[in-house]
Amino acid sequence: MTSYEQIFNSQQNIEESLSPEEAVAAIAVVTAIADTSIEQVDAEGLAGILWEFEVFAEYSEDEIVEIVDELIAIAEDASVGALFNAASQALSDELVWDGFAAGVIILLDEEELAIPQKKQPYLQKLREALELEEEEAQEIIQEVTAAFQELDSEIYSDEDEIVIIEDDFEEVYESPLGNFTVPIPVDAEQGGKIQSQEGVVGFSDDFGTLLRIDYYSLPPEQLEELDSGEKQAYLRDIVVEKYVPQAILNNLPEAQIKHTEYQENGTLDYYFVLVDMPQGSTFSQQDNNGTLTKLDAYRGLISFIKDDFLYVISSQRSFLDDETPGSIEEEVANIKESLLEFVETIEFS
Repeated sequence: MTSYEQIFNSQQNIEESLSPEEAVAAIAVVTAIADTSIEQVDAEGLAGILWEFEVFAEYSEDEIVEIVDELIAIAEDASVGALFNAASQALSDELVWDGFAAGVIILLDEEELAIPQKKQPYLQKLREALELEEEEAQEIIQEVTAAFQELDSEIYSDEDEIVIIEDDFEEVYESPLGNFTVPIPVDAEQGGKIQSQEGVVGFSDDFGTLLRIDYYSLPPEQLEELDSGEKQAYLRDIVVEKYVPQAILNNLPEAQIKHTEYQENGTLDYYFVLVDMPQGSTFSQQDNNGTLTKLDAYRGLISFIKDDFLYVISSQRSFLDDETPGSIEEEVANIKESLLEFVETIEFS
């Protein structure tokens, strides 16, 4: 096991800086090394853990594996202490809890649902290094433990995570709550993936496709109170004030909302938002040196209420290096049209 002194009292640094998201991943890597050794760190296993974090919601698991591999290489070439120092410097105030939670998950005994006694000194050192109060650290530990308890209770079984049914020879995804079905818009032969749990499903492939459906059950009494004007304000608040800041802006501070509008036509009253995301695509392009760089992208989102559920449906448009976006008006029209075409394929129940 790596000496804790070599981690937390190191004076070494690295030349390159980390992003806040990479800093969270780096703490997971440092903790895994401290718990075992560099040689024993499972990059894919770590990526699978990190993918569950909201901060990595916009990343594919392959992209997280690449990040973890790069961080392991830094620890090998510089030192684990240098990697931790870089993570500590790059970790934003908003992601300190995520960083500590990443360390907690690595050390948690999943059978006992507790931090083993011999690993608690490391966790204490990590808490102090991240300048967390004892009460905050305990709250994070409790949240992580509760999440594993929920998993162990099998509220969502593996069968519930991805449901594919045959309907007239067409592959269809059915939500765990049974509130909608939708023909699967990606092809497995093109790297198509379905990432799903109750409340969200995402469809992606190797060609930059990203379609995501978030859905939330609403109390009937709340729906009865929403008239036309209130519905517009409610949908705007959901997508502009809550969803975009939490799901996008927290991870991409340079992202900007470029367009918003409300459409009311009786069949589908919706609020539309276009977000400009510099280097925010889930799709990366490889340059001549073999370096992967995330592409610029626009993200279109529409929020609407259907039956007893609130939906936020989003789509991505990525731009290759030699591709120039059209005018905002053109991009809005195209992305909105593709989103509405996707919505038309959804059967609500």
